[in-house]
Amino acid sequence: MSTQPPRYGSQDASYQAAGGIEGIRRLVDDFYRIMDTWEPARTIRDMHAEELTLARDKLACFLSGWLGGPKLFQERYGQISIPMFHRTWPIGDAERDAWLGCMAQAIELQPYAPAFKEYLLRQLRVPAERIVAVQRKVEA
Repeated sequence: MSTQPPRYGSQDASYQAAGGIEGIRRLVDDFYRIMDTWEPARTIRDMHAEELTLARDKLACFLSGWLGGPKLFQERYGQISIPMFHRTWPIGDAERDAWLGCMAQAIELQPYAPAFKEYLLRQLRVPAERIVAVQRKVEA
C-alpha cells in the first residue's frame, strides 16, 4: 500500500486540496468579489444577476462535484452540461479570458499548495475552452 497521497484528479484529492466545501466557498466568494471589482470582467459580470447568492451557490456546488467531492449541484439543481448551459450568452475569447483571469486571481488568494493552484487553473481552462467552442458552433 502506497503512503503517498492521491494525485490531483484522483478520487477526492482535488476536493481535499481545495479545503472541502468551505475552501471551495472561499474560492467562489473571492472569485465573485474580483468579478465585481476588476474592470476587465465587467462584461461577464453583466451576464449575472445583480444578486449573486444563487450564482455563488451553484458554482460552489458544481466545483464540489467537479473536484471529486459531493455532487452537490446534481443534488440541488439536477444535471448540467456546462457548455450547453452557457450557450445562451455571447461567450468568446475575451469573456473566457476574463473568467479565467478572475479565477486565477481568486486561486492565488487561497492557501492552496502551489502545485494545486497550477493544476486547478489548468483544469479550469478545459471547460472554459469547451464553452467557447460550443459558442462558435452555434454562431457558425
